[in-house]
Amino acid sequence: MRTASILTASLSAALVAAAATQDAPRISGNPTDVVYEAVLPDDVFFTKGALGSNVKGSIRAQAPKNGNGVDFTVRFDNVPAEGGPFLYHLHAQAVPEDGNCTKALAHLDPFNRGEKPPCDASSPQTCQVGDLSGKYGKVTQDPYKAHYLDPYISLKEGDQAFFGNLSFVFHFGNTTRITCANFVKLSSSGTQKPSGVAAGTGVVPGPSGSPAPFPGAAASTKLSLPLVLVSVAALAFAL
Repeated sequence: MRTASILTASLSAALVAAAATQDAPRISGNPTDVVYEAVLPDDVFFTKGALGSNVKGSIRAQAPKNGNGVDFTVRFDNVPAEGGPFLYHLHAQAVPEDGNCTKALAHLDPFNRGEKPPCDASSPQTCQVGDLSGKYGKVTQDPYKAHYLDPYISLKEGDQAFFGNLSFVFHFGNTTRITCANFVKLSSSGTQKPSGVAAGTGVVPGPSGSPAPFPGAAASTKLSLPLVLVSVAALAFAL
């Protein structure tokens, strides 16, 4: 009886956890009269390297006329000569006034996909919602410009995939955070100019002088239901 109870509880927990992970749904009905923009600040967050001045750039977002998905216009200048290809993602929290990019936490990932395995750009619905560079390309040149439609991101406040009150972070290729900025809602004409977030204190470089990866960003992985069931069966056998 005790073994059966443990098995039932374990299987139920496994099924709930597996069900929590799903592909991102396509978003429709986004408002077409709002624009969100995040502009990188003048001061660099990562201060332990020889970057000189900060990466410059912005991400601008607006729904297309049919309200399906979000059109992104991305530009970056003064990209470092080393440490790429560079990554950028929507993150789960806004950057505080002190400019500490680590407090933006992990990527926007409402469907618990996790960072591993890496995003498959040929199946963007399976990627983290906020993994823009994973879905549409890493930053490999200076200056860098990109424009794309992401069908899985929302401009509707309250949606799981909404990012208008959040931030984006620009990373070295090893995921160390270089700089970050909050999104600001502009007028429908897009005339209001958002200001970047002030820089923080930076992060500690690795042993060789290269930047050390931020550990909080790559902690979760996508659950495999068959693997979970096998594990539960093994537990039952052991009992």
